[in-house]
Parts: sequence; C-alpha cells; structure tokens
Amino acid sequence: MSDYSKALLRTERLTLRMPVVQDFDAYLRLMASPRAVGMGGPFDVRAAWGMFCHDVAQWQLFGHGAFMIDIEASGECVGQVGINHGPLFPEKELGWFLYDGHERRGYATEAAAALLDWALVELRPASLVSYVDPDNIASQAVAVRIGGSLDPLAPRTDPHDLVYRYNLR
Repeated sequence: MSDYSKALLRTERLTLRMPVVQDFDAYLRLMASPRAVGMGGPFDVRAAWGMFCHDVAQWQLFGHGAFMIDIEASGECVGQVGINHGPLFPEKELGWFLYDGHERRGYATEAAAALLDWALVELRPASLVSYVDPDNIASQAVAVRIGGSLDPLAPRTDPHDLVYRYNLR
C-alpha cells in the first residue's frame, strides 16, 4: 500500500480505516480513563496525543499502523485495532481496544482477525504477538479466539504482560 491514507479493510459488520484527527477526542477519553490502566495509563492529553500520532506515523515508518473500527451500518467508531512496532515493542504487536459500551459484541475479535489475515498477506512478519494485561480477561479471550497461544518466554516491555503468539504459517 503506497498511499496509506486509503488503507481500508472491511468485514461482515465493520470497516477498518485510517485514523483522522476527529478520532482523537474519543481516543483521549479512553486513554484518560481508568480503562487505560492495562496500557500503562491513565494518560494526560500530551501522552495520549503522542500515542495517537505514533499510531498514525507507523504507516509511514513501517507500512502498518492503526485502523479505527467503524460499525459498517452506522459509521460509529467503536475502537481501534493495529499493528505496533518500533523501539517500544520487542516484536510486532497486534493490539486492539474498544470504547466503553461496545464490548461483548465480537467487534474486537472480528477486527483483530481481519487485521491478522491482512498482516499475513501484506506484511509477512517474522513474528507477531499480542501483549495483554493479566487482568484483561476479555482481551485474553480475543487473542485465543484468533489463534494466539501463550508464550511465557517471549520478550516484553512490561514484565507482567501475558504474551500471545500467532502462528504465521
């Protein structure tokens, strides 16, 4: 994909699209809330903006990054899924989050599975993992549903994170 601004994936119910500046307010609300504890938060505006910009900049730097998750029928943005990379991540990471009120509907699983399929074809990464807070039972279930298995020996930035590894063959 040479024009990253046009990156788009579709599933049965969702559209995964590039972030735009209008997505930041909802992103900030999540990152400033107690729900961000598993990601190292809550974060102030400056830190959340830096993370949001990191999600966008990865497209230019690595050829992948964040997609916002929109419900196809309504256009409502319900969260984000992405492949993270760079000096803060020991390996490429498939990550996701949903905004409050959109959990338990299968959106994270559907979006993460679509991005995993895309990554296998487009990126062909040497490895791909998900770093999950041990208290985040819902994200652990998503990782397992899309084929992840625990790798207790994997490197991680946060020693408490669980690491789910995906079979890339």
